[in-house]
Amino acid sequence: MNQRQKEHIRRTFAQIEPIATVAATLFYGRLFEIDPDSKHLFRYDLGSPGMAQQGAKLMQMIAVAVAHLDNLDNVIPAIEALARRHTSYGVEARHYDTVGAALLWTLEQGLGRDFTLEVHDAWTTLYGTLAGAMKQAAYTPA
Repeated sequence: MNQRQKEHIRRTFAQIEPIATVAATLFYGRLFEIDPDSKHLFRYDLGSPGMAQQGAKLMQMIAVAVAHLDNLDNVIPAIEALARRHTSYGVEARHYDTVGAALLWTLEQGLGRDFTLEVHDAWTTLYGTLAGAMKQAAYTPA
């Protein structure tokens, strides 16, 4: 990830952070729309307090990744541990694609005109890095 991509991510996340609750609701709504089968992975219904907590955790994890853009290696162990836990909930490698699509859609909704091709590519690069590490940790035999 180059410096310009990092700048795009930092700038646009700063725009999304104030609407984190709305963004998380949009994200899960979109995820369940494009992958209805993923609903069984969650204990809570969309709009419930439990799902709001899940959304807060999602936004917190994204904030951690953004804060460590200059040294993602610092967060990779936590990301890998999260991925291994996710397998016990039934998360499959294919789910990472729909999560990525829902994330990009959510960013587009939240950023409007500021969701440029460069911003899209920057977030795609970040998500690809994190999702790749997660899939490797979760689905590669030790």
